[in-house]
Amino acid sequence: ESDQVFGSGAYAAVVEIDPDTGALRVHRLAAVDDAGTIINPLLAEGQVVGGIVQGLGAALLEEAVYDADGQLRNASFAEYSLLGTVEQPTVATAFVQTPSPNNPLGAKGIGEGGAIGTPAAIANAVADALGGTAPDPPFTAEKLWRALAASTRRAAVRPRR
Repeated sequence: ESDQVFGSGAYAAVVEIDPDTGALRVHRLAAVDDAGTIINPLLAEGQVVGGIVQGLGAALLEEAVYDADGQLRNASFAEYSLLGTVEQPTVATAFVQTPSPNNPLGAKGIGEGGAIGTPAAIANAVADALGGTAPDPPFTAEKLWRALAASTRRAAVRPRR
């Protein structure tokens, strides 16, 4: 029997891909997390939203680029893209509280959920918009344009509401 505790969650995204340019826009993101007993709701929401922003960066921009000699080419913030406030979509968060039996407070982890669930939700929404498999993140306009060009569903790639 283990005394470890893990949070869990479900994430969903609504995206739009411009069929002419491949530009991706994340319209909305919803996150529902079970972190056991929520001791401080404001801090819990901050943890989730912070993780979501990290996950958005991973899905949309962040990529380690190496040259043929294996040297990192974007090792500083001058070359490495980070998400700004303009790119952040509307986010809805909610919590389910299933207390953990493995500690006196019934708490579970919450800090990782947003960073893990967000890229997966965006990848699923991109795959749905493309009508097939999403390319590897980050989901750049070039990658998505190429995927659209190869797709039989190029027309009418619109968000589902």
